[in-house]
Amino acid sequence: MKLIKKYRNVLLRILDICIIVVAYFIAEMIINNNLNIGSELTVTMLNTIILAIIVYSVILNLFRTYKNITRYENGNDYLIYVLACLLSYTIIMTIKEVFNLPILEMRINLIAALIIVTALIGYRVTTRMILTSGHDSHDENINKKNVLIIGAGDAAKTVIGTLKTTMKNSYNIVGLVDDNINKVNYAISGNKILGTRYDIPRICNEKKVDVIFFTISNISNKDRKDILEICQQTQTKVRILPGTTDLINNKNIMSNFRDIEIEDLLGRDPIKLDNKNIGKLIENKVVLVTGGGGSIGSELCRQVMKFNPKELVIVDIYENNLYDIEQELRMNYPEAKINAIVASVRDKERLNEIFEEFKPYLVFHAAAHKHVPLMETSPLEAIKNNVFGTYNVVNCADEYNVKRFILISTDKAVNPTNIMGATKRLCEMIVQAKNKVSKTEYAAVRFGNVLGSNGSVVPLFKKQIASGGPITVTHKDITRFFMTIPEAVSLVLQAMSYAKGGEIFVLDMGEPVKIYDMAEKLIKLSGLEPNVDIEIKITGLRPGEKLYEEILMDEEGLEATKHDKIHIAEPMNINMDMIESKLQKLNKLLETSDNEDKEKIKKVIKQIVPTFRDGKQLNEEKMKEYAMKNEETTKDSNVEVVEHKKVEAMA
Repeated sequence: MKLIKKYRNVLLRILDICIIVVAYFIAEMIINNNLNIGSELTVTMLNTIILAIIVYSVILNLFRTYKNITRYENGNDYLIYVLACLLSYTIIMTIKEVFNLPILEMRINLIAALIIVTALIGYRVTTRMILTSGHDSHDENINKKNVLIIGAGDAAKTVIGTLKTTMKNSYNIVGLVDDNINKVNYAISGNKILGTRYDIPRICNEKKVDVIFFTISNISNKDRKDILEICQQTQTKVRILPGTTDLINNKNIMSNFRDIEIEDLLGRDPIKLDNKNIGKLIENKVVLVTGGGGSIGSELCRQVMKFNPKELVIVDIYENNLYDIEQELRMNYPEAKINAIVASVRDKERLNEIFEEFKPYLVFHAAAHKHVPLMETSPLEAIKNNVFGTYNVVNCADEYNVKRFILISTDKAVNPTNIMGATKRLCEMIVQAKNKVSKTEYAAVRFGNVLGSNGSVVPLFKKQIASGGPITVTHKDITRFFMTIPEAVSLVLQAMSYAKGGEIFVLDMGEPVKIYDMAEKLIKLSGLEPNVDIEIKITGLRPGEKLYEEILMDEEGLEATKHDKIHIAEPMNINMDMIESKLQKLNKLLETSDNEDKEKIKKVIKQIVPTFRDGKQLNEEKMKEYAMKNEETTKDSNVEVVEHKKVEAMA
């Protein structure tokens, strides 16, 4: 075997010469229907074969065909063989005419050329199939995974090539699906296109598919969502290719595949931003982001940097996250001025130092304690960090003439049933009140849960699935609004560009999602069956937890903006004197209480935040409302069934 590899090119050249010789004898037999060659014809035949060997060998060498690795040859390589043989035939006939050489006629040369190209390609294809087929006894004993490929484009072709060469012992391609019905029943590299997206469940069942490779990178979010929801029905593991840019940056296409995320199932269209307006505010300006190491804060930093700020100041108390985002931005923007500062928003003097040194033009305030159950346990920490931390940053923005201040708020501030939500509602009130007495333009942006953020249920569910379950859900009917982190931050920047002062911007979060349904989807996307492979365990609502989050308060109206996903809640009548008196009460509470005085703390919070609700009572009201809706839906459904049966009986 080593000897063959060493003299491979010599052997190929000898084999090609043999093909040329045999081809001319066959061509002569076809044209003259015999091999009784006279002496004159023998000389002519000999001249022709010698000339053909020289011309074909030179041309095949010029086309670098002997540099090809046979097992990796494809259609483009075979086309080169065709062109080489066509050019060789043309040269031979040109030499015959120009020099009037005694060689065989045109028809014999043409038939010989056809035989040569067929033989050259034929034995190379056969060799490639033998090398890549894996028909040895060792391969046959390996338990391969059956693969179904979604998409029949260039990416699919590349994936097939990789699977058949470097991963042939791991995967067996059962076929492809593509929504272009004109492709159905045709094949790519010998693999049949078995149907469209609607045939996926049937194919997975019939072919016993173990894994689905989703290879369509250029597809609308809605279509991706629809196809993936069909894949969910099969309970088969799905792996997906990302966008085209990622494929260009990474030449190893197989390493681009990732597991399906819940984001893929949101099906939202990409958000269109008025980049010109945002750029005017950020470009060549100093921007400060508090909580810049967190999930929202770090994404704010990434997106702000796209608009070329003069300087970015990132403030965070947790140095590890701060270090990570600083290093990432320095690597991506080596020429930019980036300042990572360890500081707490609770520290008024430290904040004054930072604002005095950098004099920011824009401030995004994302620093906050956001975890509901933990803040129920340590309510005073939520008050110190969220309320007084915000108050400190708000005052610094006023004192150092910041142009615009944006508070990152939450849907939990609406009719809050927990300490965290109540403190964030008070932050909104501080911002609206301060706007009335300051030249700085203060606004807040309110949105729900972001997928993949710190404290989000999705990372928790993934860990629970990886450990074999169970997945824990607090209530079967609990719902939340969800948005991706880049999606939320993009809209925050857009809202910032619309702000005139005093607004609470409300982001369109789409339809609320049932957490139980999300858990089921994540299990199915992992190729497992809910409550069979992975249990979904109901643990009961946690302290302060709502069944249903809200985006608007009852007393707020909703005004449209230029962007269809951004709305404005009507400003409430709140003044700074009122806020100062509320803060004095809270300050006294901090001085006279500890975290064990939960009932006392809640009583004071209810006085300060009038919309604070008793969580248990609110959940009971919502459950009754939900039950009534279900009952009405069931009645309507039963009426439809009865009416349908009557119609059938009459028919």
